[in-house]
Amino acid sequence: MSENIKERIEKEIEGARAACDATGGSSQECAAAWDAVEELQAEASHQREKGTDKNSLEVYCDNNPEADECRVYDT
Repeated sequence: MSENIKERIEKEIEGARAACDATGGSSQECAAAWDAVEELQAEASHQREKGTDKNSLEVYCDNNPEADECRVYDT
């Protein structure tokens, strides 16, 4: 997960808490703010899952792009 999305989640959490404190926690603004937090957390989870689907060759090639095994030829 990138630092950018972590920061965005933290900011959204702060905003959601502020919105809920200002309205007593029962307003549509409060609910919408927490929905935004949940959506960002779901995106972060999706990014983590997406990043772990690499097989051992893909990981090796990410670390050693100049290796013979990692060459890609245009056809």
